Amino acid sequence: MPGVPDVSSPPVQRYRCTSCGNLTRFDVTETRRTRSFHHFTVGGELSVERTEVLALEVEAVECTWCGPSGAVEPLPPAD
Repeated sequence: MPGVPDVSSPPVQRYRCTSCGNLTRFDVTETRRTRSFHHFTVGGELSVERTEVLALEVEAVECTWCGPSGAVEPLPPAD
């Protein structure tokens, strides 16, 4: 749901394509397991008030420009 705060987001991982140098556009396939607090109005409208990420697994990262032929590496965290 747009605008729903994620109260336990893991740190953001940045990537770089070693083939073309791309730092900005990647296709990331991941699996998330979450627990969310759902608040329904009497009229049945849903509002998700908080979401906690319990598990996160990044399955694949591909460069949007090079596709699967690109070699993507994670960058060390910025200090």
